[in-house]
Amino acid sequence: ATAVHPADPPRPGIPRPVWLLGWTSLLTDAATEMIYPLLPVYLSRVLGAGAMSLGIIEGVAEGINSALKVMSGWWSDRRGTRRPLVIAGYALSGAARPLIAVASSWVHVLAVRAVDRTGKGIRGAPRDAMLAQFADASSRGRVFGFHRAMDHTGAVVGPLVATAFLYFWPGDYRTLFALTIVPG
Repeated sequence: ATAVHPADPPRPGIPRPVWLLGWTSLLTDAATEMIYPLLPVYLSRVLGAGAMSLGIIEGVAEGINSALKVMSGWWSDRRGTRRPLVIAGYALSGAARPLIAVASSWVHVLAVRAVDRTGKGIRGAPRDAMLAQFADASSRGRVFGFHRAMDHTGAVVGPLVATAFLYFWPGDYRTLFALTIVPG
């Protein structure tokens, strides 16, 4: 048995900030998954772009995301404040993502996707550090499991919403993408 330090009382259940981060993650992932599975179709049918454009877009976007995860983690550890980076990352992604609706070329989609993944890269490591702050040894699995479950729920909800939308409004990708501002 480990001794409980007076400064770290046991936390039953899921702490409120973890619930808020979980719901934010669910909504953000739902908005993301309303767009990105449809991106190849949108690029080819609506914007007339080729397959190579998708590879360039995804390569640049994920490269930015990966590089920023390391940098934002280092920065948040160094400053000791994580919340502003987490909020900025979610806000950046939420504001950028719907702009795909007004893209007139694959280069515009590249720019929006790069900004969206910049937000993800900025928020990832500081958010995980925040989650760790809200978990003691006995609740770490529950806290991270809850957050992951909410994230994965968003990954299911997003495509379902997009499917329902496109069932009633076939081919109206731009409106669907613009509506991602609501959960974002």
